[in-house]
Amino acid sequence: MSQLVIRPIEQKDNEAIAKIIRTALTEFGANKPGTVYFDESTDHLYELFTNEPISAYFIAEYNGAIIGGAGIYPTEGLPNTTCELVKMYLAKTARGKGFGQQMIDHCLQVAKTRGFSKVYLETMPELNKAVKVYEQFGFSYLDGPMGNSGHNGCDIWMIKSI
Repeated sequence: MSQLVIRPIEQKDNEAIAKIIRTALTEFGANKPGTVYFDESTDHLYELFTNEPISAYFIAEYNGAIIGGAGIYPTEGLPNTTCELVKMYLAKTARGKGFGQQMIDHCLQVAKTRGFSKVYLETMPELNKAVKVYEQFGFSYLDGPMGNSGHNGCDIWMIKSI
């Protein structure tokens, strides 16, 4: 039986993960300004995460194919003890199989080992299935954004102590 492989991003993954992110946002009608859909960094995730030592981005592979990714990032303006769960997306064929939970759990574990005590995230109502998963993980709602992610298209903000 095949299992999910979660590994650090490599430069060769940039194109595949950018396509998964933009395709997912389009599927949910969330491909709007102020989201990662329009971020130039979405095409260069390997470089973005390599240039920030305490960040991490992971690729999810199943049966040798890239099916998604997720990361942690010390977003500008967040307290030193808080990182952001970022660019958590799965291909349509990979959803509903528990892979998202495995990715989130992996990111939370890595965040803890890197000295973070809280994980923040930004999302939007269009991604309501993801929001339900975040709730199951114990993320709670905030009244407004933290830090300076530059994603003013997101209007759901959540945080979790780890």
